[in-house]
Amino acid sequence: MNAESERLNVWRGDITTLAVDAIVNAANNSLLGGGGVDGAIHRAAGPALLDYCRTLGGCPTGEARLTPGFRLTARYILHTVGPVWRTGENGEAALLAACYKNCIALALALDLKTLAFPAISCGVYGYPPDVAARIAVRECKAGLAAHSRIERITLVAFDEEMEAVLRAALNN
Repeated sequence: MNAESERLNVWRGDITTLAVDAIVNAANNSLLGGGGVDGAIHRAAGPALLDYCRTLGGCPTGEARLTPGFRLTARYILHTVGPVWRTGENGEAALLAACYKNCIALALALDLKTLAFPAISCGVYGYPPDVAARIAVRECKAGLAAHSRIERITLVAFDEEMEAVLRAALNN
């Protein structure tokens, strides 16, 4: 096992409970909360998160925005907006890759050491989980290889099925 793979792991559970420097929120463009992991993060962080997000003016797909973690164990939340899957021929892969790249860049700018990513775009945005997982693993491995300051990235699965998909991508 190489150093990058030891720094990238898969974990199944509630991303809001992780003790990391930052968790990533699979947000919508408004940043004002929604369903899935976005709603869970907003509920766990408390109403101050919504108040703060109102000041940000949203977030374009593929970009990332920073907020404090508020009531979370994580110090920060990196909000990123993944693409909605259409056919795979509309730039979805580049936009999804940009989500990971921009979150890693933001983490580096803040000198964060540990990050946790959910399965971006794999819920209501309809991205095929196996394709999304390969992109997630590729981008996280590239970020770790290029930036030794990041100590660990955790890919968080919300259920057993997503855990299996992420583990398969990580082991290939």
